Amino acid sequence: MENSTTTISREELEELQEAFNKIEEEKVAFVNWINKALENDPDCKHLIPMNPNDDSLFKSLADGILLCKMINLSEPDTIDERAINKKKLTPFTISENLNLALNSASAIGCTVVNIGASDLKEGKPHLVLGLLWQIIKVGLFADIEISRNEALIALLNEGEELEELMKLSPEELLLRWVNYHLTNAGWHTISNFSQDIKDSRAYFHLLNQIAPKGGEDGPAIAIDLSGINETNDLKRAGLMLQEADKLGCKQFVTPADVVSGNPKLNLAFVANLFNTYPCLHKPNNNDIDMNLLEGESKEERTFRNWMNSLGVNPYINHLYSDLADALVIFQLYEMIRVPVNWSHVNKPPYPALGGNMKKIENCNYAVELGKNKAKFSLVGIAGQDLNEGNSTLTLALVWQLMRRYTLNVLSDLGEGEKVNDEIIIKWVNQTLKSANKKTSISSFKDKSISTSLPVLDLIDAIAPNAVRQEMIRRENLSDEDKLNNAKYAISVARKIGARIYALPDDLVEVKPKMVMTVFACLMGKGLNRIK
Repeated sequence: MENSTTTISREELEELQEAFNKIEEEKVAFVNWINKALENDPDCKHLIPMNPNDDSLFKSLADGILLCKMINLSEPDTIDERAINKKKLTPFTISENLNLALNSASAIGCTVVNIGASDLKEGKPHLVLGLLWQIIKVGLFADIEISRNEALIALLNEGEELEELMKLSPEELLLRWVNYHLTNAGWHTISNFSQDIKDSRAYFHLLNQIAPKGGEDGPAIAIDLSGINETNDLKRAGLMLQEADKLGCKQFVTPADVVSGNPKLNLAFVANLFNTYPCLHKPNNNDIDMNLLEGESKEERTFRNWMNSLGVNPYINHLYSDLADALVIFQLYEMIRVPVNWSHVNKPPYPALGGNMKKIENCNYAVELGKNKAKFSLVGIAGQDLNEGNSTLTLALVWQLMRRYTLNVLSDLGEGEKVNDEIIIKWVNQTLKSANKKTSISSFKDKSISTSLPVLDLIDAIAPNAVRQEMIRRENLSDEDKLNNAKYAISVARKIGARIYALPDDLVEVKPKMVMTVFACLMGKGLNRIK
């Protein structure tokens, strides 16, 4: 056999070096952020502080505890702490923790396609850092949302409608926030968090604008702008970060990250500045229709997180406006095995004139596929309803997509047998009976589901020892007891590997649609274990 040698070009070497540098930069930034965020958590004492200059991060994430804690930091109450295995860890209980983290990350909208517990246990850098960034971003962006932070209305441009501002992504809102303060400082605006911030001068002016001036905002913090005159970029960035440190906001970037224009870390740096010192005041504008500011419902958030966890592109920030051209709906059709003829689909960028007609054509095709190919019930739904974001009609289509996706997983396990509600209910009751459980369900509207006891008993039947019985209340349940049971049930279901998007409230309030997905996911887990 001849020896074959592979030569790498100089360009390829430079690309590899750049990729390695980015991994190192992100690792350092995330370690410092986690060290600060969880420094007082008693369950993390064996892991924190981590050393940013070695592989501590990847080793520390391997038992799953830190990941679960980070998820709860970004989206409080996602994981019931009682479900986390914290003591006398074994390879099995570590895998449970990692499954709990992955399935919970999925439930808050992180894309976890092609990431498994073994990848996290082995500490594969690009997968670990990719997941961590998504989790951190959920927390950083939580309040960069107009319905949760009305002061953002101050960012309305002259003559702009509130609806337009509400369509902006958190990244776009952050850019607008920076430019709002730069304009007030008499400095030129920026158009990105990479090239335009490399010289740190925009950051100096931003810090000076948002620093407390005394009074209601607390003691004044003076920002020293003399560093702007430093001629060396790296030194100037270092001086800027000294000023950011006065505000307690030095996280995520080093001087080198600023000068290299690392967009991800600079975005995180700016988001942290915004969350700490937004320095915005809601305008007293009586022309604004405040009814538009109603936040998304729990149901809408569940659907949005489900889509994002599947890796749809673009990322869904606002359910209705981001579905208005149906591109994401077509991706979901393909995931449920409804073929899409992409030559019929109009793709962005859409023309300034007639662009909306192109989107409506897409929506018409989406409705047509739903009726004719997916055999969905879409009576009275037209493409224009999707394009205009009619909430009731859009949710009717989205729910059927989610239902089909869930049932397809079951059909695959059952060798293609079509699955319906009756089959799931029958399987649930047979499984409960075989395990000598006293609970059963008559339908997905059964009031006993509000206690979560049928769910917990089913989990125990599928995965003995996963449920700690002392954590469950069975008698004389108050509303708080029911909620605690539901929180525990959903976390333990995720821990045994069920990818559940439903919320504890869905069980307590017995919302039949989401209840169905819980039992379907558990049935999938049960069938998978039998195979």
